[in-house]
Amino acid sequence: MVQLTPTPSYSITVQVQIPNYAGMLARVVQAIGEAGGSIGDVDVVRRDRTSVIRDITIDTASQDHADTIVQALKDQPEIQVLSVKDRTFELHQGGKLITISKLPLQSQDELAMAYTPGVGRICMAIANDPERVYELTIKKTTVAVVTDGSAVLGLGNIGPEAALPVMEGKALLFREFGQLNAFPICLATQDVDEIVETVKRLAPVFGGINLEDISAPRCFEIEARLQRELNIPVFHDDQHGTAIVVLAALTNAFKLVGKSLETVKIVINGAGAAGIAIARLLQKAGATTIWMCDRQGILSTTDITLTPEQRLFAIESSGSLTDALKGAHVFIGVSGPGALTPDMIRGMAKDPIVFAMANPVPEIQPELAKGLVAVMATGRSDYPNQINNVLAFPGIFRGALHCRAASITTRMHLEAAHAIAALVSPQELTAEHIIPSVFDKRVSDAVAAAVEQAAREEGVAQC
Repeated sequence: MVQLTPTPSYSITVQVQIPNYAGMLARVVQAIGEAGGSIGDVDVVRRDRTSVIRDITIDTASQDHADTIVQALKDQPEIQVLSVKDRTFELHQGGKLITISKLPLQSQDELAMAYTPGVGRICMAIANDPERVYELTIKKTTVAVVTDGSAVLGLGNIGPEAALPVMEGKALLFREFGQLNAFPICLATQDVDEIVETVKRLAPVFGGINLEDISAPRCFEIEARLQRELNIPVFHDDQHGTAIVVLAALTNAFKLVGKSLETVKIVINGAGAAGIAIARLLQKAGATTIWMCDRQGILSTTDITLTPEQRLFAIESSGSLTDALKGAHVFIGVSGPGALTPDMIRGMAKDPIVFAMANPVPEIQPELAKGLVAVMATGRSDYPNQINNVLAFPGIFRGALHCRAASITTRMHLEAAHAIAALVSPQELTAEHIIPSVFDKRVSDAVAAAVEQAAREEGVAQC
């Protein structure tokens, strides 16, 4: 069995007290290492003649793994565990967002202009010319991050309250990577009509709507209706953000293996929102052979239970994922852990490309695919080639909001993907570097510029 890789998402800080003599810290480090932990910072909290108290940061692979490491320390003679803190929970204490004023408000004059009575003049200016709302308020730079909590990460239908940490995180990413304001909107309804109506009533505040973690097939209808009924950009990131980054990564992967989108067989495992969107965008980019699978296997035209969106990708063949992968050049997984096996990869064409994007546990651990694939990507940050939507959505909204695009079109998706792919130069391109880092500061600017140019050329820009 392959051991899972320690990750910061399960990192802990353990405070230990040990005797102050040579070799004791080495015993602590050895115990952690033998239990499979990855040590980060080691800080001295207090030292005296007889003892030392240290805070030790440790990446672990799971909660059970963290417990095992702590127990290994407790089992050591002369080592006293004083406290254990989960760093991820610590980070979330009190939430991840605050509201900050742009104005100091240090005088009566400033208060009179920022609020009453001066603000009344601004209100009337907008009432007389509604377009000035983009000039005189936060609307032009603010995105609503909207969910109903029905399909949160890989956790499922956990409800709006439990979805809030993810939406806070999304708003944080908009700020850090796109220099945009964003606010989480978690709705206490999963009714399509109520969601659409609620978002429409909130729309005056926002320059764009980012739909998030809404289950299929309802997400398709919600997005389509809001796109028709609002004149601001509406973007379902689980669909289109994922598809854009997949296309960017595939574009560069094909350069390595000497293949093209038009000539390969692509198998997508997972026929929900992300899988359907990936298939649609790859088709628009030139893909001709796409087989989609769900838990039952290949989407077949004989299956009367398929949704209208799934039926567009149904084929006359039937069978299992193993059958679909025979001779395939590309596997794209947006499904669940363990769906792909080494034997399945062995049945694929030469130099296969595998994007196993289930998170936090991919369809196949990269360690199991080593030596079998030409290019491997996952959705995780602790492996090379992370397929991460943050490469797409901040720049897409920056570009769309800057030109006040009335909508975000397929052409804008394609241009965003091309912009991301182009940031990896031929000299930098390797099997472990087919996509830029999310911390590459060029990404948001490049995507925003490409999206804005496409919007202007398509005539959807409003300024």
